[in-house]
Formats: sequence, structure tokens, C-alpha cells
Amino acid sequence: MTGIGSESVVVLERDREIAIVRLNRPDRLNAFTLEMRDRILEIFDECDADDSVRAIVITGTGRAFCAGADLAAGGDTFVLEKDPNESGAPADSGGEVALRIYRSTKPVIAAINGPSAGVGVTMTLPADIRIASDTAKFGFVFTRRGLVPEACSTWFLPRIVGISTALEWALGGAMVPVADALERGLVREVVPAEQVLPRAIEVARQLTSGTAPVSVALTRAMMWRMLGASGPEVAHGAESIGIYVRGTSDDVKEGVDAFLTKRTPDFPDAVSSGLPNLFE
Repeated sequence: MTGIGSESVVVLERDREIAIVRLNRPDRLNAFTLEMRDRILEIFDECDADDSVRAIVITGTGRAFCAGADLAAGGDTFVLEKDPNESGAPADSGGEVALRIYRSTKPVIAAINGPSAGVGVTMTLPADIRIASDTAKFGFVFTRRGLVPEACSTWFLPRIVGISTALEWALGGAMVPVADALERGLVREVVPAEQVLPRAIEVARQLTSGTAPVSVALTRAMMWRMLGASGPEVAHGAESIGIYVRGTSDDVKEGVDAFLTKRTPDFPDAVSSGLPNLFE
């Protein structure tokens, strides 16, 4: 496994075709800052542009995944300055991260290595799969800080755990034990702390081994987008375009030939070359 810039507040590492995005402020329990936001956005841009990256795992350094927003500024932590050139409220920084993860062209696995609260948990909601350490716990603590949920969590969370559980967790703001998170579907599985990252990498490889990168990117986008569709007709329209466009691709020729000749496919199409628009 290789690492890049270990002094950074967010480190990019590689385990062959899997990129590992590591929150790296262990002395502050990886508390979230604007510098971290900027680096996460940069790394996801880098990973989308790099065809050798097939999936992304996001995790934390040390005993916590992310303790939420860094509260070093005290009561002024959430006082945001408006851009004089723009109308309306400034963009929520957690939401910018969540939307970037949502728009990833590569599968995203969250390896939640310890406690996560506030943006530390809401940033993981756009991940495709969450795997938690047995030391993890989760806090949608916004009402206990006088805030409201952020990072697009009022859209993601009810779709993951259902509206009643989402309301229970967000209204009360109490910490959620990892066993409850597993039972309610927030996480896929719970493993010992030392296994959470290797297990996430293993799952990432299961999603990408023998699959066409462009088809994986389109399938991920379709699934997420259709959560907000008005009806199955919208999905039918997007799928019809996808089948039509991909049906004549070099990937399909390779995939069918590999199946018929009983060999591993070598898909030629690259995500970096651009994806067709299925959502016209």
C-alpha cells in the first residue's frame, strides 16, 4: 500500500486499483475543517480522472473516523460569511463533500474505523456501502448544538434507514450504538477495528473485479438518481438510453466475447473519456 503526503489533513493512499482517502487529524479525532473539505474535493476529482482507480475507500486515522466539525472557534464555529457577489446562504461545506461523493464515477465504500458524529457521519451517507468497526458509534447531534442536519442528510438518511428511524436519530441527537446502526441498515456489517479497512478494500474489489468501469459509473448514477424519480417511467427512460448507447459499445463486444470464450474480459472504454447522458 502506498501513501501520498502523509502530513496532509487528508491523505490519498493506493492499494493497487483501490484509492484510500484517509482523514488525517488523529490528534483532533479527525475533526472536519474547510481545509479537509477542499482536499477531499480535490482527491475525488483526481480519482475520477484516473482510470487506474476502480473504487474509493474513505476512512480515518487513529481511533475515530471523524468527530464532526472542529469546534476550536467555539460559539462562532458556524458563523459563516456570505459572498457579497452571491445571493442566499453560503453553501454548507459538508453538503459540498456529500454532493461530490454522490457524483463520484467510482464506487465509494466508507470504512468507519471508530466514532463518527455530525458531518463525520453525514458525509458517509452518499457512500455505496458502509462498513463499521465494532468501536464505532454514530451521532446525528445537530439539535443538541442548536443546528439542523446538513450534508444533504435530510435526503440521504431517510432513504437509507427509513423516515421513522431518521427522525428518531436526528430529532433526539443521541449517539447511536453500532449494533443499532447495523440493525437499522445504516451499516452493512460490523468487524473488529483492525479488519475494517481490509474488509472495505475486499468489498471494493468485489464491486469492480470483472466489471466494465463505464457501466459501473452509469449504474451507480442511475441507482442514486432514481431514488428521487417521480415514477418507474423515469427509470425506463434512462435505462432505454443506456441500453441503446452501451449496446453498440466496444465494452459490450468484449463482454459478450469474453463470456462466450470463457475468459476474463478486458474492457476498453474509459470513464475519463466521458460518460453518456442518460438523464435527458
